[in-house]
Amino acid sequence: VVGQLLEHEQNVEIVRSDAEGMLQHDGFSWQVVGDHFIHLDGFMDVTDAVRSCRDLARRREILKDSRVGSFAVIGVVLLALCQTALFASAKAAASLWTLVLLPAVSRCGSALAVTALRPMSTSQYAAQKKPKSHIIVLYLAAGFLAGWRTGAALCGCLAGYALALRKAFRSLDGMNGDISGYALTLSELCGAAVWALI
Repeated sequence: VVGQLLEHEQNVEIVRSDAEGMLQHDGFSWQVVGDHFIHLDGFMDVTDAVRSCRDLARRREILKDSRVGSFAVIGVVLLALCQTALFASAKAAASLWTLVLLPAVSRCGSALAVTALRPMSTSQYAAQKKPKSHIIVLYLAAGFLAGWRTGAALCGCLAGYALALRKAFRSLDGMNGDISGYALTLSELCGAAVWALI
């Protein structure tokens, strides 16, 4: 991220890591699915586009631009600082089951959003089938069975997804995968905040 402050023209990819601090440079800690990184590209693209305060056409151009802008760098730094603060302040007795269920709930919200909301004209999600919404209810029920704190964190995750989705969807006038990634990232942060602070 610090290297991005020097304004590179090359395409870059920000990768999630299981490690903390300088240990994040260890390639074995990078999260991958198959041969693809689980990256923060959608979060960064939408942050750049929405925070640019430009007209709709220009925001959509910024969304598709592969270069990393200053709002994206600021967003990733703030995200990392918030995550670090939340995990450092979490109570020792906090249930780790919450951290297992948060990604499941946020991805269910993502699946519903990309199939239920009007897609952008450039989105590949225009012809997707609608998933079953009762899966979210099952995850929430499992969370409350695990304890009220876990259930509250999962509700916080969904509320964070809804708020982030609303902001990005309205700003970019449609749904796509980048908006899904943006809302997913912020929803997991909201869920972690509830988990750490209650």
